[in-house]
This record gives sequence, C-alpha cells and structure tokens, in this order.
Amino acid sequence: MRQHSVCVFCGARSGVKPVYEQAAQEFGTALAAAGWGLTYGAGDIGLMGAVADAAQNAGGDTFGVMPKLLEGWEGVKPNLTHYVLTETMHERKKVMFMNCDAIVLLPGGAGSLDEFFEVLTWRQLGMHEKPIILLDVEGYWQPLLHLLEHVIVEGFADGSIRDFYSVSTDVPSALDTLRATLS
Repeated sequence: MRQHSVCVFCGARSGVKPVYEQAAQEFGTALAAAGWGLTYGAGDIGLMGAVADAAQNAGGDTFGVMPKLLEGWEGVKPNLTHYVLTETMHERKKVMFMNCDAIVLLPGGAGSLDEFFEVLTWRQLGMHEKPIILLDVEGYWQPLLHLLEHVIVEGFADGSIRDFYSVSTDVPSALDTLRATLS
C-alpha cells in the first residue's frame, strides 16, 4: 500500500508567536509518527523549515518542491527524500498538489493564502476531493474564516463552500481529521 502524503502550506517566516513554530514542529513529528510523508515547499526557513526538520528528525519522508526563483531566497532543505525544482510558482503548487492526499494550512502569509485559495477553488469546481484542513493555531485563521463567511453572506459563494475545508485548533485534532479522511 502506498504511503499517504500530506501537503503543508505554511510560512517561510516563523511569525511573531513561538506557538506557530511549535505547532509546525509538532505537526511534522506527528506526520512521521503516523507513517505519512510531508509534501511542502522545500524551504529551510520559517515554518517550512520547522515542519520539515521535525518530520526528518522523526524519520519521515519529505518531498520538497521549489521554484527556481526562490531557490536562493528560501534555501533548499538538505537531505530531502525527494526534491523537485520547478520553473514557476504555479508549477510548484501543481506538483505539490499532485503528490499529496490531503492539504493542511498552517500559519503563513500571502503565498500560503494563494495556495489555500487555489486548492479551495479547485475543490469548489469539482477538480478534487482531497481534504483541506486549516490548522488554526491560537485563532490565526479566524480573520480568514470571517472573510469566507462574508463572501457567502454577500452572495459571492454558496454556503456549501464550508464543506470543502475543515478547521482544527490543534495538531491532535488535525491528525484525527486526517486519519478519518485518509483511511
């Protein structure tokens, strides 16, 4: 049986609260402990580096995807199990998506939001049924969730869009959701 892989979208920065990095480390460790691979942006900095370090340290497989543009900025994580260099950011997202069974969004910035909205849109269009989980560390994603509700209320999306993602407030509940959807 093929090993499951979880794509993690997250920041190339660590953010201002240490709890963000702690959650990234806990999630990377938990993925490896569950026997699932990590698919991510191949960076060696910020939350990306933290989740990958933890997965590697726990013996997990890591599949990193980096666009040429960012190779010098984010630094490629050494000793990745698999590494793919892409021409563009869009190609990076596509390769990451094609090599995962689920998506988890940890805290991050504009790039993480771009990645989330792309896979959410693909799901809304019926292009996939992969679970999308927002790991809402200390309420980080609450403004995004309020925005999504605003979009629904204002008539720019159907309420069914809520069915295309789930929200977990901690790593154990995110892992429970993954277990339930990947089994």
